[in-house]
Amino acid sequence: MKLRQITRLVFYALFVFGIVFSLFASRFSALIESGYSTKLYYWTIRPYSLLTGLFPFSVSELIVVSIVGFIMYKVVRTIVILNRNPKCFIKELPKKAVRLLLTLAVLYLAFNLMWGFNYNRMTFAEISGLPVESASVEELAELAIHLTHWANDLREQVAEDERGVMTLPNGIRDMFGRANLGYERAAEIYPELGGQYGRPKGVMLSPYWSYTGIGGVFFPFTAEANINTNMPHFMLASTTTHEMAHQRGFAREDEANYIAYLTSTLHPDPDFQYSGVMLALTYTMNTLYRYNPETWIEVRNEYSEGVNRDIEDMKKYWTHYQGPIDQISTNINNTYLMANRQKDGVNSYGRMVDLMLAEFRGASIED
Repeated sequence: MKLRQITRLVFYALFVFGIVFSLFASRFSALIESGYSTKLYYWTIRPYSLLTGLFPFSVSELIVVSIVGFIMYKVVRTIVILNRNPKCFIKELPKKAVRLLLTLAVLYLAFNLMWGFNYNRMTFAEISGLPVESASVEELAELAIHLTHWANDLREQVAEDERGVMTLPNGIRDMFGRANLGYERAAEIYPELGGQYGRPKGVMLSPYWSYTGIGGVFFPFTAEANINTNMPHFMLASTTTHEMAHQRGFAREDEANYIAYLTSTLHPDPDFQYSGVMLALTYTMNTLYRYNPETWIEVRNEYSEGVNRDIEDMKKYWTHYQGPIDQISTNINNTYLMANRQKDGVNSYGRMVDLMLAEFRGASIED
């Protein structure tokens, strides 16, 4: 057997093994944590992230726009060919279908190797040792009150624009440059959050991206944390730290939200702290409303005028961009999360409250 044939057989064997392992990876969380997330991923994707981070623009955005353009070209070309010679097109269809399936399989395997296996790593609760357990509505209300008072205090320390809405004092690029400071402090507690990665990047097409209802995206194929810079400023810092959590291999949305809150509140600057507390307050209050609307009203009345102005600005922003594209994007995102074994789909974002309650419960015991 020739060397070329042996090489091809080895490639196909490894390819099939990779696909099969990807399908059953959830059964090997300890192995993925010790061998992939903290070893292979860290030592390969981190330097790759630093490399793509050298570009001043989002490489991800360029790739996505190019892919959309290519797809549009292929659709038009297919229509033309179908009109000119439908028999030839139908004859070639099986080959094209096989080629497409093979391409999708390669992309699926590449996605898992470059990031997707992180969906199957140990949970952050297991890594951090936070005792996640059932909580009473009273505990939930206490957490909401604590976060409300914290947000009110921090709101007095941040800058405002002429509308009286929170603004980043030195702009968004400056915020991106400071985002790693919270992770440096968090890494002293949880080493898994440490390491240098490429800095977050704003998306040039953010005003159009806003119609999807998405605030940020981590793109595994470039290891870039991409941020929708069109959002109200008080949301930007925590959105940035959320995508940076994905960049560090924490794929689950509920965990990335908690890490965003953690690293933002550990940040030395009040604009990050305020953004992180507001993220936590939003999810805590949404959960409280489902279980006790009366208590929710009582806590909601404690919001300061500055906090209320920021929330109203956020509502106006999302209302302006709501529409069919937003709904389609939500459905796609929901399908993506479900496909990656996040059984609650987009609702998994709310489970960050369990981690915050565990942290709050521990802090209360220490006090």
